[in-house]
Amino acid sequence: MNLYQKNGIKGYEAQEYDVAVIGAGHAGIEAALACARLGVKTVIFTMSLDAIGNMPCNPSIGGTAKGHLVREIDALGGEMGKAADATFIQSRMLNKGKGPAVHSLRVQADRERYHVYMKRALERQENLDVKQAEIIDILTDDGKIEAVVTHLGAVHKVKAAIICSGTFLKGKIFVGDINYMSGPDGMHAAMRLSDELEKNGIKLRRFKTGTPARVHRRSIDFSVLEEQPGDEPVVPFSFQTKEKLENRSTCFVAYTNEKTHELIRENMHRSAMYSGEIEGVGPRYCPSIEDKVRRFADKPRHQIFVEPMGLETEEIYLQGISTSLPEDVQIDMYRTIKGLEHVELMRNAYAIEYDCCDPLDLKASLEFKAVKGLFGAGQFNGTSGYEEAAAQGLIAGINAAHLILGKAPFILDRASSYIGTLIDDLVTKGCSDPYRMMTSRSEYRLILRQDNADERLTPKGHEIGLISDEIFEDFLKKQELKNSEIERLEKTSVSPSEKLNEMLVSRGTAPMTTGAKLADLIRRPQISYDDLTEFDVSRPEIPSDVAQQAEIAIKYEGYIKKQLAQVEQMRKMEQKLLPENIDYASITGLRLEAREKLQRVRPLNIGQASRISGVSPADISVLLIYLESHKL
Repeated sequence: MNLYQKNGIKGYEAQEYDVAVIGAGHAGIEAALACARLGVKTVIFTMSLDAIGNMPCNPSIGGTAKGHLVREIDALGGEMGKAADATFIQSRMLNKGKGPAVHSLRVQADRERYHVYMKRALERQENLDVKQAEIIDILTDDGKIEAVVTHLGAVHKVKAAIICSGTFLKGKIFVGDINYMSGPDGMHAAMRLSDELEKNGIKLRRFKTGTPARVHRRSIDFSVLEEQPGDEPVVPFSFQTKEKLENRSTCFVAYTNEKTHELIRENMHRSAMYSGEIEGVGPRYCPSIEDKVRRFADKPRHQIFVEPMGLETEEIYLQGISTSLPEDVQIDMYRTIKGLEHVELMRNAYAIEYDCCDPLDLKASLEFKAVKGLFGAGQFNGTSGYEEAAAQGLIAGINAAHLILGKAPFILDRASSYIGTLIDDLVTKGCSDPYRMMTSRSEYRLILRQDNADERLTPKGHEIGLISDEIFEDFLKKQELKNSEIERLEKTSVSPSEKLNEMLVSRGTAPMTTGAKLADLIRRPQISYDDLTEFDVSRPEIPSDVAQQAEIAIKYEGYIKKQLAQVEQMRKMEQKLLPENIDYASITGLRLEAREKLQRVRPLNIGQASRISGVSPADISVLLIYLESHKL
């Protein structure tokens, strides 16, 4: 490789690495830790060491479907769940009034403590160097990555690189009619890497996201707001967290009103969202307050969650009211809200536009099809959310390490996890706006619950090498306890009694006239495992999470069996592999749109091909006939 010299920068030969991770946000952290823990020499670059694990939007982890992702990251050996347990200040389980498939843990984290935790995790990791530098170029040779170049001219030879750039690539901030190049939180934008990526055949596009204002605690009248306390007992994110966790703060709820909406309508033309200034496509499922007022004109109010940024700061985050209105309008708007009449802005709300790739250009391993050894993860891949980013970072890190170690790519299918669903959606269907994980995106959500993420993925994490033998032994003991308890409940009978029948009737179910197995009582929708505590004289002392899994397995047994049958059918389709070099244009019978889409995505198998938008069941039949006729 010749000495680097471009755009006035003269390069010098710096240290070699197996993998370079570009960006130290949530994707970059998981990617770098995974690579280093799998034994490959890794470096992670960040624009600022003070921004490692930064939460430029709300300092919260989890939420609907996102909590599932965090549990899955933890089950595979990732770090986010442990960091959330160590730094949270309030914890709540969402959707408790619904079935267990959609129960999702969410915590409000201490933003500064989370950063410190993750920075320390990177600094103390063996095989990992942490460097503050902007990567301005990626050097390739014959379609294969060769090196990364810093803004100071350091040329690091690498065998793989993972782009985890978040919203930094040509980042542009919008506040009303004022805009300027910047990353989040006033940090420098990464202005040079985008052009070099495009020169290497990586197509980029513009997406946009936004964040609300941060305000001073002393300027809020909490006495008129709805209090939203945390749940007790606290359920940890990490399966490895054994100590008792405690809530340390309270959140509140406020509401917009007609006066708020009228002020927004009057100033809509001053919003960067509607002035034509913003080119990027915004998130469909996390709209600005301008979008909410316009799209839901009949709604008299919108919720605002008033949430602390940490225990050692007076900053309060106003979730649910992001905006790109001018600062003076923002102040007037927030002050129309009950409890915020005298609010003081500490950081104004803004929209940010940035470059990202088209995930259809990625393999299921998150490696680019055009450049061997180059991977993408996080918002760079077109997603939104810390959890989605961390999940992709973990998988990209595993696969970059596997590439170097000569191992097969690690790919999770849709029936194994929300992580598998997320990545399959991205690389098969693409995304026209920032992708957000939701439980409705999974057709197998009854078996992809957050409570059983360890059962689904910890054996895989152990096989890869990210779960230690000790942790795996603990997992096996937990599974043994669960199976023993299910067996005991299926065998143990209870006789009818006046007190038991009173309890059954009080829960809205029929009294007993003859003896019944405990498992049969648990199968009644109205009865829980805990309801039978007093009548279950042989009940052993087992952890609450083990009891929960045993109860779910019994109560939803029939539904779970049906879903597992669907999974078996899906996996039969996934086993029908499509050759990498197949020429779809030459297959007679495929519609033109199908040929174009199949040629672009290049699916691994028939199952993946069937999920591509524009590929019909008739096209799948043609592919099956083609495979059969060519004995493939």
